[in-house]
Amino acid sequence: MENTTISNEKLAIKKKGKLKETIESILVALFFALLIRAFIVQAFKIPSGSMEPTLLVGDYLLVTKFTYGYKFPFINKRVFAFNKPDRGDIVVFKYPVDPDKDFIKRVVGIEGDEILIKDKKLYVNGKPFEVEKAVFRDPVTLPKELTPRDNYGPIKVPKDSLFVMGDNRDSSLDSRFWGFVPIENLRGKAFIIYWSFDSQNGYPFYRLDKKIRFSRIGNLIK
Repeated sequence: MENTTISNEKLAIKKKGKLKETIESILVALFFALLIRAFIVQAFKIPSGSMEPTLLVGDYLLVTKFTYGYKFPFINKRVFAFNKPDRGDIVVFKYPVDPDKDFIKRVVGIEGDEILIKDKKLYVNGKPFEVEKAVFRDPVTLPKELTPRDNYGPIKVPKDSLFVMGDNRDSSLDSRFWGFVPIENLRGKAFIIYWSFDSQNGYPFYRLDKKIRFSRIGNLIK
């Protein structure tokens, strides 16, 4: 009887040891996952068509958070900022009007640039700035008095700020409508599409061959 009791106690201690190891492993894995999310990469999903055709609804992206430096909590500035956002970069940022929301757009103007949009044509510092993937799907050009969509500026980008636009120029809520993006709002630079799922087409969910956009998976974003 005594031997049986000792064996049961050893078994219980062994089970507790394994449980402790499992919990420790989970905590360590969670710690590194949070560390990676905070400082290296973060996943984002495209919810709207404002960046079409570059990015489609249902694209899942990885965003590099270290490209423009780190913004630590309670510190109102970036550290280790070895690179600055440049024209043409596709960036994820906190929406200035509602910081709880994340937006993704293309940088078309940096600090000190003069921005002018005339009859749908974008000029930066007096020169045409063309984005190969930018599209205009509405043939109508609207006057400046009605909306800033097709005619805007000229206006100068202030210090530590960016002017951003969606590649789907006629269907994008961007700097033309709500102003500049403070650099401190940046979350990172869009890097790669790691998954793409078209939930909007008419095929049933189980037709994964029609739902999954295999040709987009692994594409670098530029």
